[in-house]
Amino acid sequence: MRELSEGDLLVIDKALEAKDGDIAVCFLNGEFTVKRLSVRDDGVYLVPANAEFKPIRITEENDFLVWGVVACIIHKPR
Repeated sequence: MRELSEGDLLVIDKALEAKDGDIAVCFLNGEFTVKRLSVRDDGVYLVPANAEFKPIRITEENDFLVWGVVACIIHKPR
């Protein structure tokens, strides 16, 4: 699956179980975000597409829910 670009449309499947490497729509501390999931030995991380931002480690203190998994990206014509 190609990376996301500004203006792309996402097809979200709420029935899919999220796994390592998936792009997911997540509810985190009162806000929705789209991030790549990274499941590591030390926990679950939300990895932003922009390398200028650090991954977010999910802890028990977070209000966190995977709302759905990106099943398809429809890229905006260039």
